[in-house]
Amino acid sequence: MFEGHDPYLVALSVAIASLGGYTGFALAARIRNTPGVSNRVLLAGAAVFLAVGIWTMHFVGMLAAPLPPDTVYLVLPTIISFLICALVVGISLFFVSIGEPSLKRVASSAVLLGAGIASMHYVGIHGLAGPFGIVHDPIMVLLSVVVAIVTAYGGLRAFLAQQEGVRLIVSSIVFGMAVSGMHYTAMLGMHFEPLTGTAHHHAGGGLAASQQILSIIVAVLCFVIAAGFLLSLVPDQRRQASAPVAVDPVAPSVAPAVVSAAPPRPMAPLGGLGQPPRAPVPRLPVESADGTHFIETANVRSVRADAHYTRVHDGTRERMCPWSISEAEAQLDPSLFLRVHRSHIVAIPHVALVRKEGDGAVLELDGPSPHRVPVSRAKIAEVKARLGLVNRRQA
Repeated sequence: MFEGHDPYLVALSVAIASLGGYTGFALAARIRNTPGVSNRVLLAGAAVFLAVGIWTMHFVGMLAAPLPPDTVYLVLPTIISFLICALVVGISLFFVSIGEPSLKRVASSAVLLGAGIASMHYVGIHGLAGPFGIVHDPIMVLLSVVVAIVTAYGGLRAFLAQQEGVRLIVSSIVFGMAVSGMHYTAMLGMHFEPLTGTAHHHAGGGLAASQQILSIIVAVLCFVIAAGFLLSLVPDQRRQASAPVAVDPVAPSVAPAVVSAAPPRPMAPLGGLGQPPRAPVPRLPVESADGTHFIETANVRSVRADAHYTRVHDGTRERMCPWSISEAEAQLDPSLFLRVHRSHIVAIPHVALVRKEGDGAVLELDGPSPHRVPVSRAKIAEVKARLGLVNRRQA
């Protein structure tokens, strides 16, 4: 498959696709996780970085390929290939970034993303001009599209399972494999056939760019992708500073409207003494771009404070809840949920592992995407008692 290719440029092409995937997916994750920022801006940025990553990988791969001499690139097909890529990637991200990530929705997005990668490739390939004709093996064309769709599905699944940390890295690597795997599979099924002098006159028509010009453009885009990747690694100070805060006297204008939708309730710790009896809520509200959904408390693994709101983890991913951490604590069943930290509530039945860490401890919660929650030092004894690790008297 790589016969005659420059191995260093092949490796660079895969790395560029993965870096573009990481940057794009990191921006897409913030569509759900960053209130107050325009979803359109984040979606457009994610689509642009993913499209630039795909397009740049393609042309780095073309620079690595043993092309016939005097090959030039027609500008119009090259630009069209990028526009197709950006449009299809944007639509695919839109489908997986809003609403519930059902199997049908993710599969449709993967098909669309894979088809977009393949379309960009073949439109870009036919932007090559020179004293040759391009012939494709139909079986390899079909195989390249299948490779793009299958690996795109794997990348989207890994991204949706956990939109940060190791899973985000895995999803970006799988995305890089999807793009580069499709490209080099398609290149394996592509052949150049020399043309006669009379048949070659059409190749010079239209605006064209040499491989040297393309190399400069690709180098600039590689720098842009690398810069975007490094910027995506910079911690969001605003989110870090706001996470421990439960109450702020200066609340956003939308907060009173959300809170006022429910009657006032006493805010007491789980199982607090001296409070009137109350029935725990069976479901928690979570927000998405298309409205408010409700998830069963039996599916909730943890609740994390996020400024005036909370993030509810259902074992697969986090979703925004309009309640504060105090209101969530007051509404959840104290026999099932325990506040283990000033910013965290956990579902005791879903605790799969407990481990001491520093002065506190860490709990791992089960689910398709296990995640960890810190336990403050003051809560360790109560957590052990609830888990049956020590006698409650000893605690």
